[in-house]
Amino acid sequence: MVNAERLSIRSRHRASASRVWIFARVVLGALVGVSLVGGVAGGLWRLGVALPDPLSFAWTGQVLMVHAALMICGFLGTVIGIERAVAVKHRAALLAPLASGAGALCLVLGQQAAGAWLGVAAAVAFLAVNAVVVRRQHAAHTLLLLVGAGAWVMGNVLFALGHDGNAVFPWWFAFLVMTIAAERLEMTRLMRRRPGASTTLHAVLLLLLAGAAGSGMAPRVGGLMYGAALVLLAAWLATFDVARRTVFAHGISRYMAICLLGGYAWLAVAGVAWAMTALGWAARDAALHALGLGFVVSMMMGHAPVVLPAIARVKLQFGALFYLPLAALHLSLLMRLFLGPFSEPLRAAGAAFNAATIGFFAATVAGAAVAWRLHHGALGVRKAR
Repeated sequence: MVNAERLSIRSRHRASASRVWIFARVVLGALVGVSLVGGVAGGLWRLGVALPDPLSFAWTGQVLMVHAALMICGFLGTVIGIERAVAVKHRAALLAPLASGAGALCLVLGQQAAGAWLGVAAAVAFLAVNAVVVRRQHAAHTLLLLVGAGAWVMGNVLFALGHDGNAVFPWWFAFLVMTIAAERLEMTRLMRRRPGASTTLHAVLLLLLAGAAGSGMAPRVGGLMYGAALVLLAAWLATFDVARRTVFAHGISRYMAICLLGGYAWLAVAGVAWAMTALGWAARDAALHALGLGFVVSMMMGHAPVVLPAIARVKLQFGALFYLPLAALHLSLLMRLFLGPFSEPLRAAGAAFNAATIGFFAATVAGAAVAWRLHHGALGVRKAR
């Protein structure tokens, strides 16, 4: 009798937990969507791409101002927070993505102060989640994740206090770059590396943090340090990442490797452009978008077929079609960053192509999910026969 009651209580707890996770996924999915649409729209409106005139709507003025915050903190920060909450398997870990998503919603609605401070709360909660991860598994990649979370806290605090992009952007991008570097470090931890490779990586990331810290006070020196760190990190990843080997494999392994290696090339471009910007050249757009789109989005495209099933419980049927949005991403960036400086219409067209690429990839993922269900549903019917 007692055992039956215990089993009943446990089943009720599991059912309750399952309902919480399902509800959280729905809410978080909606907030991620709002962040992405608002961020993309703000980026297009800044270049005068979208019609009608965004200034004809009262609320869009705020979206124009917080394009980077929506994309980095609202969209990417929430997605990364969800991934970490799933890995930790604790409901309290959902507070970080919920806060970042809610903060993005406030930014879209024009409540910048509330949105910015919710972003601070999200980053602090995310830092705590990563501290739990380090306590569970004390390793180089988990410590790097913790440091990256600290960079997000710093960037969000500066944003909430009203500092400009020179001070804020290096910290935000340090959060993304260090998070990706930590994930790649985890993937390659079983590979043999040359003596001193880990020390070199730590030195490069310290240079990145020093550049971020110095950018607000001495933009030229800090920018040069930051740009150099990005180039050096690209070289380190291209040299030691497992993608160098898996690019010769087949199927999804080869696709992921191509995404990664292409991303590392854009990371190097971003580093050069970041240093040029610090020296007074008109390369800011190249610095920010080679890093944010060329590197970060390439990484997202590469990891999505593996990460999405874990986060959203959605199976994907991988196929050659995944290469199409990846090619479109690179072509759109080439148009925007290399032809755009000579022609404002080409730059705007490249930005519109960037936005279409993101939508194209989302449609590809949705199609892959439908294809998996149809394929495995057909297999189930054949087995039943």
